[in-house]
Amino acid sequence: MADWFHILVFGYYPYFAATVFLAGSLIRFDREQYTWRSGSSQLLRRRQLIWGSVLFHVGILMLFLGHFVGLLTPKEIYYAFGLSSGAKQVLAIVAGGLFGIVCFIGLTMLLHRRLFDLRIRATSSAMDIAILALLWVQLVLGLVSLPFSWAHREGGEVMVQLSLWAQKIVTFQADAAMYAANVHWVYKAHIFLGLTIFLVFPFSRLVHIWSAPVGYLGRRGYQVVRTREGRRAA
Repeated sequence: MADWFHILVFGYYPYFAATVFLAGSLIRFDREQYTWRSGSSQLLRRRQLIWGSVLFHVGILMLFLGHFVGLLTPKEIYYAFGLSSGAKQVLAIVAGGLFGIVCFIGLTMLLHRRLFDLRIRATSSAMDIAILALLWVQLVLGLVSLPFSWAHREGGEVMVQLSLWAQKIVTFQADAAMYAANVHWVYKAHIFLGLTIFLVFPFSRLVHIWSAPVGYLGRRGYQVVRTREGRRAA
């Protein structure tokens, strides 16, 4: 029974979550475009928002990039650059710890603001609060895993196992689940909750990530903004 449940969670659940993530996002964009927004509450209360938002977004983007590269890069590639599994794990611990703390501070500010400011709480949906809470718990699990990672930093075996699990999932190999079988429950909980966040993504305000204005970074020229008096004069 335990083996069957493990295979279900780490062998099949990733594909279910990915399918809902992609199909759900597409369907929502096609059918409910008026709900496709970040739902900013800056007008209700600016205090805490700016610092919390900046710290959260910088932290979460760097953590996502680190997880993406760290898990999906075959070990032969970083071996070719002289980076051992142990050294890679230490690098992941240091970078993950740094950006994890940055993200934790920002997310805690945003969650506190969402829960304890009465005006913002009144305009928040249950999903607005739930997705922040899920992200907060996921971040705590990631930070809690750092001491366990440090304890076996020399060989880096666990990180190699998790990398193999992720790589076998994305290449549709049937034995993927076995590579997550013997890791500590903290890593398993971290993986499961991460997949769950992808699962609920299309039903939350996180869909605005798809519409991030990346093009603005390379735009030519400046945006001209006039005051009301300037527009009248023109």
